[in-house]
Amino acid sequence: MADSSENLEYDVIAGLIKSEASVLDLGCGNGDLLARLRREKNLARAQGIEIDEQAIYKCVAKGLSVFHGDIDSGLAEYDDKSFDYVILNQTFQQVKKPDVVLEEALRVGREVIVGFPNFAYFTARYHLALRGRAPITRSLPYEWYDTPNIHFLSIADFIDYCHDRQFRILQSYYLGKNEQVRIFPNLRALVGIFLITK
Repeated sequence: MADSSENLEYDVIAGLIKSEASVLDLGCGNGDLLARLRREKNLARAQGIEIDEQAIYKCVAKGLSVFHGDIDSGLAEYDDKSFDYVILNQTFQQVKKPDVVLEEALRVGREVIVGFPNFAYFTARYHLALRGRAPITRSLPYEWYDTPNIHFLSIADFIDYCHDRQFRILQSYYLGKNEQVRIFPNLRALVGIFLITK
């Protein structure tokens, strides 16, 4: 069962998506988010891409259309703007080639939703600065040796990244354990969620 912070993420993402839209979820995991969106938003088309075969079996059991694939290789099989939304939730920091993946997502989707753990969260800073240890927080629950995360970005990093590449940030949400964070999000938010376009 999803914890309250994951439910809050899903609430925000569901709020960004219009009814009867088409959605491609990159790195869809076990399909919980995609299943919820299909159910609540009456999606015209819902598709996922996932690399983990066990997760794909769980998606199929939920009746989802999910392809086995490595999103680092690109999305050449999809036409430009073939989806209303492309989702990269808790995936962007795990890909090997974030530039390729995000450029492809922006090509295939009219809008892209990117959600990731904030590596500048104050507890993570404490672990590094005072304890001299790799951070472990609610949104970063892994030890350094078993983390799936490859890129350690903050909310401020992602905003700069979008600015440098001239991606437009249409909306942004910063989430704590159980609520949105409005003051000093780079310090106080566990997760950032952005709706972007070119």
